[in-house]
Amino acid sequence: QVQLVESGGGSVQAGDSLSLSCAVSGHPFTTYMMAWFRRAPGKEREFVAAIRSATDTIFYADSVKGRFTISKDNAKSTVYLQMNSLKPEDTAVYYCAAPNNRVITPARASAYAYWGQGAQVTVSS
Repeated sequence: QVQLVESGGGSVQAGDSLSLSCAVSGHPFTTYMMAWFRRAPGKEREFVAAIRSATDTIFYADSVKGRFTISKDNAKSTVYLQMNSLKPEDTAVYYCAAPNNRVITPARASAYAYWGQGAQVTVSS
């Protein structure tokens, strides 16, 4: 059974940093893409970042490029999202996601079969 468990959310001030973790079990972690998405209140889920496990190729949404960093630890089957220079518009529930096949378009939510429970990130001005 595939399980993705996020941790590390919280409430911070604008300009602060937060780090999210996603522990993965029951999934071929080192084979496929891992991604982070987020959903802000009243908005649709949006892509944040992804990392292709086999090549370490990384993808970012333009809105977070230069501020967020995705990384992974294969030995721990964990993917991370370091978020710096946080803005109020980064407020959302953040989800990690894993596919059950090769991902062609990392930003497409439908490419991912497994999702974590979500971690709330709140940034106040």
